[in-house]
Amino acid sequence: MADKLRMGAVGEADVILAFKAIGAMTIPAVTADEVTQALHRLSRDKVPLIFITEAAARMAPEAISRYEQTPDTAVIPIPGIGGSDGYGTQRVRENVIKAIGADILIKQDRNEE
Repeated sequence: MADKLRMGAVGEADVILAFKAIGAMTIPAVTADEVTQALHRLSRDKVPLIFITEAAARMAPEAISRYEQTPDTAVIPIPGIGGSDGYGTQRVRENVIKAIGADILIKQDRNEE
């Protein structure tokens, strides 16, 4: 199946194991250098969709920024083994503001009186 979507996953081994089960290319990475190298490798291999744990993404902001500028690769932060630390949500909010000029993702837990 040549038209099958190729995916990759980078981060803590316990988290990305599920991606391996569905056929994604997985690269465990726990240091900033490992994360950067993993992103470069997946990009070089023309993997268009890369999931990265929030902890790994925080370690390599320069590499994440580089791939935000290219239309060929989408890097999507996902929660780690301990759950979300808010990094992924913040990145989505920043991208929405950049795209449309307003924060339409206002926190739902705000009490308006």
